[in-house]
Amino acid sequence: MKNDLQDKVLLLTGGGGGIGRSIAQRAAELKMKVILFGGNNLAKLEETKKIVETHSTCAVFPGNLTDFDFLSEGAAAAAVLWGGVDVLVNNAGSASNTPFAHVTFEEFDRIMTVNVKVPFFLTQKLLPFLKRSAAPTVINIASVTGHAGYVDQSVYSASKHALLGMTKTLATEYYKEGIRVHAISPGGVYTDMVKVTRPDLTPEGMIMPEDIADIVEFFLLHRSNAVVDEILVHRVGKAPFQV
Repeated sequence: MKNDLQDKVLLLTGGGGGIGRSIAQRAAELKMKVILFGGNNLAKLEETKKIVETHSTCAVFPGNLTDFDFLSEGAAAAAVLWGGVDVLVNNAGSASNTPFAHVTFEEFDRIMTVNVKVPFFLTQKLLPFLKRSAAPTVINIASVTGHAGYVDQSVYSASKHALLGMTKTLATEYYKEGIRVHAISPGGVYTDMVKVTRPDLTPEGMIMPEDIADIVEFFLLHRSNAVVDEILVHRVGKAPFQV
C-alpha cells in the first residue's frame, strides 16, 4: 500500500534548479507542501515556487546556508510555518574540479561547509520537529564519489564520503525512533554542477534530475517493512556495478 503524502511538509535545500527543482515539483505533484530553504538566487527560487504552486503550496526561505544563525533560526521558523516537517532533503551542494596539489584552504573549507556541515547541522536543528512526524524521513543527496575516487575531485569526493558516514550514523542512532535516513548516490546528473565536476561529459547518456526525483518518490511512497538505506545510481554509459 502506498503512503498518503497529501499535506505532508517537505523541506528542501538547493531548490533553485537541477535535482532540487525536480524533487520540489514531484513532491508538489504528490500534494505535499514544499519549503525551499536557503539560497540567495531569488529569481531561481521564485521560478521553482511557481512550478510547485501549479500543484500544491510552496514557501521560500532564502538565505545563506553557511550562516549558522540563518541555519538555526531559519530552520525553526520554516518548521513552524505549517506545524512541522515530515521530510528533509539535503540537496544543496558545492563542487570543484581541481588537482589535489592545487586545492586551496578556502576551496576545501567552502566545499566541506556546504556538503557536510550544512546538512549535518540543518538535520540537527530539525530533529525535534521530525520526531513529531508520523513518518519522519531524511534524504541526503550524496554521490558515487562517496564510493570511489575521481581525478581532480579530491575535496568533493572527501565531502561525499563524509556525508555518507553521517547518513549511516544518523540512520543508526534514530532508527528505533522511527526516523528513516536514506542516501541517494548518483553518478553524472545533467545539472549545472556536473559541468563543474565533469566538464568532459555531454548530455547524452546522462542521468536526468527527474530520475532522482523518481527515487525520492519511491522512498516516500513505499515506506514499509522493507527498508532501502541507499540507492546507488550510475549513468547508462557506465558498466553495471561500476561507479
